[in-house]
Amino acid sequence: MLTSIISLLITALIIIGVLWAIRAFWDWLGRGKLVRNACDEDLVTPDVKEAIRKVEAARAQQKLGQGEGKPPRLSSAQRKDLHQAEIKIRESFLDHLKIGWYQIVMIFFIGSVLGLLLEEVWMFITAGMTESRVGLVWGPFSPLYGAGAVLLTLITFQLRKMKAKGWVVFLVSMVVGGLLEQITGWSMETLMGAVSWDYIAGGVPGAITKWVAIPFLFFWGLLGYLWYRIIMPDLLWGLGKPTTRRKAIFVTLLSIYLILDIFMTIMCFERRGARDAGIPPANAFEQWIDENFNNAFMSERFQNMVIDGTGSAFDSVSGGNQ
Repeated sequence: MLTSIISLLITALIIIGVLWAIRAFWDWLGRGKLVRNACDEDLVTPDVKEAIRKVEAARAQQKLGQGEGKPPRLSSAQRKDLHQAEIKIRESFLDHLKIGWYQIVMIFFIGSVLGLLLEEVWMFITAGMTESRVGLVWGPFSPLYGAGAVLLTLITFQLRKMKAKGWVVFLVSMVVGGLLEQITGWSMETLMGAVSWDYIAGGVPGAITKWVAIPFLFFWGLLGYLWYRIIMPDLLWGLGKPTTRRKAIFVTLLSIYLILDIFMTIMCFERRGARDAGIPPANAFEQWIDENFNNAFMSERFQNMVIDGTGSAFDSVSGGNQ
Protein backbone atom coordinates (compact mmCIF):
# COMPACT_ATOMS: atom_id res chain seq x y z
CA MET A 1 0.00 0.00 0.00
CA LEU A 2 2.80 2.40 0.96
CA THR A 3 4.67 1.63 -2.28
CA SER A 4 1.56 2.35 -4.33
CA ILE A 5 0.99 5.67 -2.57
CA ILE A 6 4.64 6.70 -3.02
CA SER A 7 4.48 5.78 -6.70
CA LEU A 8 1.27 7.78 -7.09
CA LEU A 9 2.90 10.79 -5.45
CA ILE A 10 5.90 10.52 -7.79
CA THR A 11 3.55 10.35 -10.77
CA ALA A 12 1.62 13.34 -9.41
CA LEU A 13 4.89 15.31 -9.18
CA ILE A 14 5.63 14.41 -12.79
CA ILE A 15 2.16 15.60 -13.78
CA ILE A 16 2.69 18.87 -11.91
CA GLY A 17 6.06 19.35 -13.65
CA VAL A 18 4.58 18.71 -17.09
CA LEU A 19 1.67 21.03 -16.35
CA TRP A 20 4.01 23.73 -15.11
CA ALA A 21 6.01 23.50 -18.33
CA ILE A 22 2.87 23.61 -20.47
CA ARG A 23 1.49 26.52 -18.46
CA ALA A 24 4.74 28.46 -18.80
CA PHE A 25 4.75 27.79 -22.55
CA TRP A 26 1.13 28.99 -22.93
CA ASP A 27 1.96 32.10 -20.90
CA TRP A 28 4.93 32.77 -23.14
CA LEU A 29 2.86 32.27 -26.28
CA GLY A 30 0.03 34.52 -25.19
CA ARG A 31 1.81 37.10 -23.08
CA GLY A 32 1.73 39.87 -25.70
CA LYS A 33 -2.00 39.52 -26.27
CA LEU A 34 -2.72 39.37 -22.55
CA VAL A 35 -0.63 42.44 -21.85
CA ARG A 36 -2.43 44.44 -24.53
CA ASN A 37 -5.82 43.31 -23.25
CA ALA A 38 -4.89 44.17 -19.67
CA CYS A 39 -3.89 47.69 -20.73
CA ASP A 40 -6.88 48.23 -23.04
CA GLU A 41 -9.34 47.18 -20.35
CA ASP A 42 -7.67 49.34 -17.66
CA LEU A 43 -6.97 46.33 -15.47
CA VAL A 44 -3.51 47.60 -14.50
CA THR A 45 -2.39 50.78 -12.76
CA PRO A 46 -1.11 53.80 -14.76
CA ASP A 47 2.49 53.21 -13.65
CA VAL A 48 2.36 49.62 -14.96
CA LYS A 49 0.94 50.90 -18.26
CA GLU A 50 3.77 53.39 -18.54
CA ALA A 51 6.39 50.76 -17.68
CA ILE A 52 4.95 48.39 -20.32
CA ARG A 53 5.00 51.23 -22.89
CA LYS A 54 8.69 51.87 -22.16
CA VAL A 55 9.55 48.17 -22.45
CA GLU A 56 7.73 47.83 -25.79
CA ALA A 57 9.33 51.02 -27.12
CA ALA A 58 12.82 49.83 -26.12
CA ARG A 59 12.27 46.44 -27.78
CA ALA A 60 10.96 48.12 -30.95
CA GLN A 61 14.14 50.23 -31.12
CA GLN A 62 16.30 47.16 -30.64
CA LYS A 63 14.59 45.44 -33.57
CA LEU A 64 15.45 48.46 -35.68
CA GLY A 65 19.05 48.28 -34.47
CA GLN A 66 18.72 51.57 -32.60
CA GLY A 67 18.52 50.37 -29.02
CA GLU A 68 21.43 50.19 -26.64
CA GLY A 69 21.76 47.79 -23.75
CA LYS A 70 18.96 45.68 -22.31
CA PRO A 71 15.37 47.01 -22.32
CA PRO A 72 13.91 48.04 -18.95
CA ARG A 73 12.08 45.40 -16.93
CA LEU A 74 8.97 45.56 -14.78
CA SER A 75 9.49 45.53 -11.04
CA SER A 76 8.24 42.55 -9.01
CA ALA A 77 5.24 44.58 -7.82
CA GLN A 78 4.40 45.59 -11.39
CA ARG A 79 4.71 42.01 -12.61
CA LYS A 80 2.39 40.89 -9.82
CA ASP A 81 -0.13 43.56 -10.82
CA LEU A 82 0.07 42.43 -14.44
CA HIS A 83 -0.34 38.77 -13.46
CA GLN A 84 -3.48 39.58 -11.47
CA ALA A 85 -4.85 41.43 -14.50
CA GLU A 86 -4.17 38.40 -16.69
CA ILE A 87 -6.06 36.18 -14.24
CA LYS A 88 -9.04 38.56 -14.39
CA ILE A 89 -9.04 38.32 -18.19
CA ARG A 90 -8.93 34.54 -18.06
CA GLU A 91 -11.69 34.33 -15.44
CA SER A 92 -13.88 36.65 -17.49
CA PHE A 93 -13.35 34.40 -20.51
CA LEU A 94 -14.31 31.29 -18.50
CA ASP A 95 -17.38 33.02 -17.05
CA HIS A 96 -18.78 33.51 -20.55
CA LEU A 97 -17.52 30.25 -22.10
CA LYS A 98 -19.87 27.50 -23.25
CA ILE A 99 -17.98 24.26 -23.80
CA GLY A 100 -18.73 22.82 -27.24
CA TRP A 101 -17.53 20.23 -29.72
CA TYR A 102 -14.28 22.10 -30.42
CA GLN A 103 -13.13 21.98 -26.79
CA ILE A 104 -14.33 18.40 -26.27
CA VAL A 105 -12.44 17.02 -29.28
CA MET A 106 -9.24 18.87 -28.44
CA ILE A 107 -9.35 17.84 -24.77
CA PHE A 108 -9.98 14.20 -25.74
CA PHE A 109 -7.04 14.35 -28.13
CA ILE A 110 -4.66 15.96 -25.60
CA GLY A 111 -5.82 13.71 -22.74
CA SER A 112 -5.41 10.54 -24.82
CA VAL A 113 -1.83 11.38 -25.75
CA LEU A 114 -0.64 12.77 -22.39
CA GLY A 115 -2.47 10.02 -20.48
CA LEU A 116 -0.68 7.35 -22.48
CA LEU A 117 2.66 9.06 -21.83
CA LEU A 118 2.01 9.27 -18.08
CA GLU A 119 0.93 5.63 -17.94
CA GLU A 120 4.15 4.60 -19.67
CA VAL A 121 6.10 6.63 -17.09
CA TRP A 122 4.05 5.11 -14.25
CA MET A 123 4.71 1.54 -15.38
CA PHE A 124 8.41 2.24 -15.83
CA ILE A 125 8.68 3.72 -12.31
CA THR A 126 6.64 1.03 -10.54
CA ALA A 127 7.51 -2.09 -12.54
CA GLY A 128 10.43 -1.19 -14.81
CA MET A 129 8.26 -2.08 -17.80
CA THR A 130 8.36 -0.61 -21.29
CA GLU A 131 5.58 -1.89 -23.53
CA SER A 132 2.95 -0.64 -25.92
CA ARG A 133 -0.03 0.48 -23.85
CA VAL A 134 -2.05 2.18 -26.58
CA GLY A 135 -5.81 1.79 -26.74
CA LEU A 136 -6.51 2.35 -30.45
CA VAL A 137 -5.18 0.67 -33.60
CA TRP A 138 -3.81 3.93 -35.01
CA GLY A 139 -1.85 6.63 -33.24
CA PRO A 140 -0.46 7.14 -29.70
CA PHE A 141 -3.84 7.31 -27.99
CA SER A 142 -5.37 5.91 -24.81
CA PRO A 143 -9.10 6.72 -25.07
CA LEU A 144 -9.70 5.99 -21.37
CA TYR A 145 -7.60 9.01 -20.45
CA GLY A 146 -9.15 11.09 -23.22
CA ALA A 147 -12.63 10.31 -21.92
CA GLY A 148 -11.44 10.97 -18.37
CA ALA A 149 -10.02 14.34 -19.38
CA VAL A 150 -13.31 15.33 -21.03
CA LEU A 151 -15.36 14.19 -18.03
CA LEU A 152 -13.08 15.93 -15.53
CA THR A 153 -13.20 19.12 -17.58
CA LEU A 154 -17.00 19.13 -17.88
CA ILE A 155 -17.50 18.29 -14.21
CA THR A 156 -14.87 20.65 -12.77
CA PHE A 157 -16.10 23.43 -15.07
CA GLN A 158 -19.57 22.97 -13.59
CA LEU A 159 -18.13 22.80 -10.05
CA ARG A 160 -16.30 26.05 -10.79
CA LYS A 161 -19.62 27.72 -11.57
CA MET A 162 -20.95 26.37 -8.27
CA LYS A 163 -17.80 27.63 -6.47
CA ALA A 164 -17.31 24.16 -4.97
CA LYS A 165 -14.81 23.63 -2.17
CA GLY A 166 -11.65 21.60 -2.69
CA TRP A 167 -12.79 18.54 -0.71
CA VAL A 168 -16.01 18.36 -2.76
CA VAL A 169 -13.98 18.42 -5.97
CA PHE A 170 -11.72 15.67 -4.60
CA LEU A 171 -14.61 13.37 -3.65
CA VAL A 172 -16.52 13.95 -6.88
CA SER A 173 -13.38 13.23 -8.91
CA MET A 174 -12.85 9.98 -7.00
CA VAL A 175 -16.38 8.83 -7.84
CA VAL A 176 -16.12 9.87 -11.49
CA GLY A 177 -12.74 8.19 -11.95
CA GLY A 178 -13.89 5.00 -10.24
CA LEU A 179 -17.04 4.80 -12.35
CA LEU A 180 -15.06 5.46 -15.52
CA GLU A 181 -12.63 2.63 -14.75
CA GLN A 182 -15.43 0.24 -13.76
CA ILE A 183 -17.56 0.93 -16.83
CA THR A 184 -14.59 0.85 -19.22
CA GLY A 185 -13.08 -2.32 -17.77
CA TRP A 186 -16.43 -4.14 -17.71
CA SER A 187 -17.28 -3.03 -21.26
CA MET A 188 -13.92 -4.13 -22.65
CA GLU A 189 -14.21 -7.56 -21.08
CA THR A 190 -17.89 -8.08 -21.85
CA LEU A 191 -18.10 -6.61 -25.34
CA MET A 192 -14.58 -7.10 -26.70
CA GLY A 193 -13.17 -10.02 -24.72
CA ALA A 194 -10.15 -7.93 -23.77
CA VAL A 195 -8.67 -7.17 -20.36
CA SER A 196 -6.24 -4.28 -19.98
CA TRP A 197 -5.98 -4.26 -16.18
CA ASP A 198 -7.17 -6.38 -13.25
CA TYR A 199 -6.33 -5.02 -9.80
CA ILE A 200 -7.46 -8.17 -7.97
CA ALA A 201 -5.40 -10.58 -10.09
CA GLY A 202 -2.51 -8.15 -9.88
CA GLY A 203 -2.61 -8.13 -6.10
CA VAL A 204 -3.02 -4.36 -5.88
CA PRO A 205 -3.71 -3.40 -2.22
CA GLY A 206 -7.17 -1.96 -1.66
CA ALA A 207 -8.72 -3.51 -4.78
CA ILE A 208 -12.52 -3.13 -4.64
CA THR A 209 -13.32 -4.77 -7.98
CA LYS A 210 -11.22 -6.02 -10.87
CA TRP A 211 -11.12 -2.49 -12.24
CA VAL A 212 -11.34 -0.24 -9.17
CA ALA A 213 -8.80 0.10 -6.34
CA ILE A 214 -8.51 2.57 -3.46
CA PRO A 215 -5.00 3.88 -4.37
CA PHE A 216 -6.22 4.76 -7.85
CA LEU A 217 -9.37 6.37 -6.47
CA PHE A 218 -7.01 8.57 -4.45
CA PHE A 219 -5.11 9.29 -7.66
CA TRP A 220 -8.36 10.27 -9.47
CA GLY A 221 -9.29 12.56 -6.58
CA LEU A 222 -5.89 14.26 -6.61
CA LEU A 223 -5.95 14.56 -10.39
CA GLY A 224 -9.46 16.05 -10.26
CA TYR A 225 -8.37 18.63 -7.71
CA LEU A 226 -5.33 19.59 -9.83
CA TRP A 227 -7.62 19.70 -12.85
CA TYR A 228 -9.98 22.05 -11.03
CA ARG A 229 -7.31 24.40 -9.73
CA ILE A 230 -4.68 24.39 -12.46
CA ILE A 231 -5.40 22.35 -15.58
CA MET A 232 -8.99 23.11 -16.52
CA PRO A 233 -8.81 26.94 -16.38
CA ASP A 234 -5.53 27.16 -18.31
CA LEU A 235 -6.51 24.37 -20.72
CA LEU A 236 -9.80 25.99 -21.72
CA TRP A 237 -8.16 29.42 -21.84
CA GLY A 238 -5.32 28.10 -23.98
CA LEU A 239 -7.66 26.31 -26.39
CA GLY A 240 -9.91 29.34 -26.65
CA LYS A 241 -12.65 29.23 -29.26
CA PRO A 242 -12.63 28.14 -32.92
CA THR A 243 -12.30 31.73 -34.10
CA THR A 244 -10.62 30.88 -37.41
CA ARG A 245 -11.55 28.69 -40.35
CA ARG A 246 -8.31 26.76 -39.97
CA LYS A 247 -9.23 25.78 -36.40
CA ALA A 248 -12.66 24.60 -37.50
CA ILE A 249 -11.24 22.56 -40.38
CA PHE A 250 -8.53 21.04 -38.17
CA VAL A 251 -10.99 19.96 -35.46
CA THR A 252 -13.40 18.56 -38.05
CA LEU A 253 -10.67 16.44 -39.64
CA LEU A 254 -9.40 15.37 -36.22
CA SER A 255 -12.93 14.35 -35.21
CA ILE A 256 -13.34 12.22 -38.33
CA TYR A 257 -9.96 10.58 -37.73
CA LEU A 258 -10.69 9.75 -34.08
CA ILE A 259 -14.16 8.39 -34.85
CA LEU A 260 -12.71 6.20 -37.59
CA ASP A 261 -9.90 5.08 -35.28
CA ILE A 262 -12.36 4.08 -32.53
CA PHE A 263 -14.64 2.30 -35.02
CA MET A 264 -11.73 0.35 -36.52
CA THR A 265 -10.47 -0.61 -33.06
CA ILE A 266 -13.87 -2.05 -32.09
CA MET A 267 -14.10 -3.96 -35.38
CA CYS A 268 -10.57 -5.34 -34.97
CA PHE A 269 -11.35 -6.65 -31.50
CA GLU A 270 -14.60 -8.17 -32.72
CA ARG A 271 -12.80 -9.98 -35.53
CA ARG A 272 -10.05 -11.11 -33.16
CA GLY A 273 -12.68 -12.77 -30.97
CA ALA A 274 -14.44 -14.22 -34.00
CA ARG A 275 -11.20 -15.63 -35.40
CA ASP A 276 -10.41 -17.27 -32.07
CA ALA A 277 -13.88 -18.83 -32.17
CA GLY A 278 -13.29 -20.12 -35.70
CA ILE A 279 -15.81 -17.80 -37.37
CA PRO A 280 -14.74 -16.88 -40.94
CA PRO A 281 -15.12 -13.34 -42.33
CA ALA A 282 -18.64 -12.61 -43.58
CA ASN A 283 -17.72 -9.97 -46.15
CA ALA A 284 -14.82 -8.25 -47.92
CA PHE A 285 -14.40 -5.68 -45.13
CA GLU A 286 -13.95 -8.37 -42.46
CA GLN A 287 -11.57 -10.22 -44.76
CA TRP A 288 -9.54 -7.01 -45.15
CA ILE A 289 -9.40 -6.67 -41.35
CA ASP A 290 -8.19 -10.26 -41.00
CA GLU A 291 -5.44 -9.65 -43.54
CA ASN A 292 -4.20 -6.33 -42.15
CA PHE A 293 -5.01 -6.61 -38.43
CA ASN A 294 -4.32 -10.25 -37.69
CA ASN A 295 -3.63 -11.81 -34.28
CA ALA A 296 0.08 -11.06 -34.48
CA PHE A 297 -0.62 -7.39 -35.12
CA MET A 298 -3.16 -7.18 -32.28
CA SER A 299 -0.85 -8.88 -29.78
CA GLU A 300 2.06 -6.62 -30.74
CA ARG A 301 -0.04 -3.47 -30.80
CA PHE A 302 -1.87 -4.08 -27.50
CA GLN A 303 0.91 -5.65 -25.47
CA ASN A 304 -0.69 -4.81 -22.11
CA MET A 305 -4.01 -6.51 -22.95
CA VAL A 306 -5.16 -10.08 -22.86
CA ILE A 307 -7.19 -10.68 -26.02
CA ASP A 308 -8.65 -14.16 -26.06
CA GLY A 309 -12.37 -13.57 -26.37
CA THR A 310 -13.01 -15.01 -22.90
CA GLY A 311 -12.08 -12.13 -20.63
CA SER A 312 -9.74 -14.28 -18.56
CA ALA A 313 -6.47 -12.53 -17.80
CA PHE A 314 -3.84 -11.67 -15.28
CA ASP A 315 -3.35 -8.01 -14.60
CA SER A 316 -1.09 -5.93 -16.81
CA VAL A 317 -0.75 -3.52 -13.88
CA SER A 318 1.01 -6.21 -11.89
CA GLY A 319 3.76 -6.34 -14.49
CA GLY A 320 2.60 -9.15 -16.76
CA ASN A 321 3.66 -8.78 -20.36
CA GLN A 322 1.32 -10.30 -22.87
